[in-house]
Amino acid sequence: MKKTRPTGRGDLHVEYRRSDFCEPLVRGKYVKRLREASNVVVLKPEVAEAFPNEAAVNSALLSLVKLAQRATRRPNRNKTGSTSDVR
Repeated sequence: MKKTRPTGRGDLHVEYRRSDFCEPLVRGKYVKRLREASNVVVLKPEVAEAFPNEAAVNSALLSLVKLAQRATRRPNRNKTGSTSDVR
């Protein structure tokens, strides 16, 4: 009698049936949670090509935020009447 060799797949089957699962399958079970609490942003392909990785995107966006914050600050008037930037 030949011994059967383990396939190395564990419990994976080639094909599954609904009856293989103990709970009923629900389509889109986590969609609402993903839409509400997701921090995933999809970039247009043209934008994605400009950045080699996640760190480059974050660096560029943080620089833009700092620049925008500096541009929107109101200048303070000192005693001489001239304006100075608040930092």
